[in-house]
Amino acid sequence: MNSTSSIITIGREYGSAGRQIGQEVASYFGIKCYDKELLEHASKESGICKELFENHDEKPTNSFLYSLVMDTCSFGYSSAGFTDMPLNHKVFLAQFEAIKKLASEGPCIMVGRCADYALADNKNCFSVFVHADPEWRISRISKKYNKTAKEARDIINKTDKSRSSYYNYYTNKKWGAAASYNLCVDSSKLGIEGAAQTIIQSIKIFDSLKKK
Repeated sequence: MNSTSSIITIGREYGSAGRQIGQEVASYFGIKCYDKELLEHASKESGICKELFENHDEKPTNSFLYSLVMDTCSFGYSSAGFTDMPLNHKVFLAQFEAIKKLASEGPCIMVGRCADYALADNKNCFSVFVHADPEWRISRISKKYNKTAKEARDIINKTDKSRSSYYNYYTNKKWGAAASYNLCVDSSKLGIEGAAQTIIQSIKIFDSLKKK
């Protein structure tokens, strides 16, 4: 049986198949892959309603009016420091804590949500960024969601901008920059299966080095 002692985080450009690649790696090692499931865990652990996490999901929300209205939906943490915190920070902190808790339970894969930053001090964490040629991503999204090339391009640009702003806002690193990750993989060059295999082999090397 294939096994790993690592927590693998995957950042990804929209349309690069990062989630699918993560699921293939997780299947190989027999571990869980958390994507939007992270939001459910964060909601359950914090007592903040799930809708808030979904509305803030990898989006840099700074609207005061939005926070004022949506704050009526939150509850749970009651310390003075947390109560006085802006809503988007409350949601990020709750998600941050959920990521750390899941990582403490054993090897797994976490997709997006600044998981690499949340686990920066975890010696078992291996961070990956999946990117791909824009035209490859446009073609993939067009086919998957029955969109025109222009519609697909607009969705990709909007989602990438949101993810980038979110990541750059909450971390001290730059989204998509090679220096921010342990490994960067181009799924348009390697294919989905090839990208998954590249990550798997890298994790095997990482695991073997940890034993020395």
